[in-house]
Amino acid sequence: MSRGRHIILFWFSLITVKVGMSMSRYKVDFKSLAWETLMPGLNQKCFNSMNKRTRRVEYTKEMSPHSCGKTHCGYVIDGMLEIKFENETVVYTPGDFIVIPGGEEHKHVGRTLTEKVRVVYVEGS
Repeated sequence: MSRGRHIILFWFSLITVKVGMSMSRYKVDFKSLAWETLMPGLNQKCFNSMNKRTRRVEYTKEMSPHSCGKTHCGYVIDGMLEIKFENETVVYTPGDFIVIPGGEEHKHVGRTLTEKVRVVYVEGS
């Protein structure tokens, strides 16, 4: 198993899931969660527990460029994502782990380099 997958499994092990209709206390079942459209080209399934937010995000080429200053910790499942910072541009590919601190000095703009990019994020809620 790759190091990135170990990190995701570690994060998921820190999350205790409330018992729901199709949820276990120990599993986030993304298949049972509804998609939420944040803007064209940016869809997510979101789960909150223990002051953490776990999101499965899908970006497509329809996503318009927008600036973001939030903290992000996520694992790239598939696709290629380019994120531009003030003095650097980083390309993320499957297996990469995204680590972006929050704040004005880390403001960034992302865009997809492939038709679709899928990422799982675990962040503070």
